[in-house]
Amino acid sequence: MRHFGHLPTHLRRELFHREPVAFDVGTPQRLLSTCLGATLYSPATRPQLAADIVKQAGRGVVSMVLCLEDSIDDADVAAAEDNLVRQFAALPPGRSGDRLPLLFVRVRTPGQITDLIRRLGRGAELLAGFVLPKFTEDRGVPFLEAVTEAEALAERRLFAMPVLESPELLHLESRAETLAGISRAVTKYRDRVLALRLGVTDFCSAYGLRRTPEMTAYDVQLVAGVIGDVVNVLGRADGTGFTVTGPVWEYFRLQERMFKPQLRSSPFHSGRAEALRAELIEHDMDGLLREIELDRANGLLGKTCIHPSHVAPVHALSVVSHEEYSDATDILRPERGGGGVLRSAYTNKMNEVKPHRAWAERTLLRAEAFGVAREGVGFVELLAAGVR
Repeated sequence: MRHFGHLPTHLRRELFHREPVAFDVGTPQRLLSTCLGATLYSPATRPQLAADIVKQAGRGVVSMVLCLEDSIDDADVAAAEDNLVRQFAALPPGRSGDRLPLLFVRVRTPGQITDLIRRLGRGAELLAGFVLPKFTEDRGVPFLEAVTEAEALAERRLFAMPVLESPELLHLESRAETLAGISRAVTKYRDRVLALRLGVTDFCSAYGLRRTPEMTAYDVQLVAGVIGDVVNVLGRADGTGFTVTGPVWEYFRLQERMFKPQLRSSPFHSGRAEALRAELIEHDMDGLLREIELDRANGLLGKTCIHPSHVAPVHALSVVSHEEYSDATDILRPERGGGGVLRSAYTNKMNEVKPHRAWAERTLLRAEAFGVAREGVGFVELLAAGVR
């Protein structure tokens, strides 16, 4: 798989200064976690799940979670497991992330992990790993041990993606201790933990809250505080941190709007782009675009998605701009190793070599995963191409 690989070759050449790299489950872990992008969730009960996976791969989806947990009724778990096994058998063979998206299963119990590996048989080759719900040190370690056992059964690497969504993490009096425990658990199993996912819906639920389409997760101060603390402890750029993904955007249909649209008209020029702006506003996507930008500003990368229409915006805003790439490569030039300050090639900012080094390294990693836009190509052009 590769980001924007569903677009025609000539169009990718028009859009990209450097195209995204190809990847699969065997890609080095740090790059693979960056490549997750918009991870699309789907209930494992869907009767045409295999066909849905193939269809979404053709639309640019590169990672999916097939859910056996909160998205299905408790009474449907056994039927969902049976359906999952049947649907994997109906998929074309290969390695996860080869022709199909990276596929993960969100489980309810540690025992489901090894049981599913046994039941999937050769179909387990299509599985990239498991999503672990309501993760704390006490509840999470048995899940991680089960993933280790499943690796031995499958005779290959399997990844874990813990979901940070427990009340202990939200509540102020237990947050520091809970974060310390989570850090101990995921650090012990670092080679297995691909990314940490934030369960913001559960955070809001603990206080009876729900944000509107005009509000991002960062407008809900209870949630914003947790995100900041998670990144503080688990998302550091000193080699100890993990990729932390952005929270889910819940809206995908027309709602009555209380506030003015947040999407400025100036980036959208005439013709198709103006129609695209109107379409984004009509479907409450302007709030999503703002939240994606705030995700990256707050140290998050990638996003949980519950609707296919959210995928293209996440990927378009993940592409490294030509200006960002120019700054990052300037900062990381070998001759800059001693530090110093330099004016950017775009002559609009100061690049201070030592303080901006970690940002530059992360930017070039994102450039590998999502590519570098050509000079003059912005997110509007990338988004318009992605929603074709």
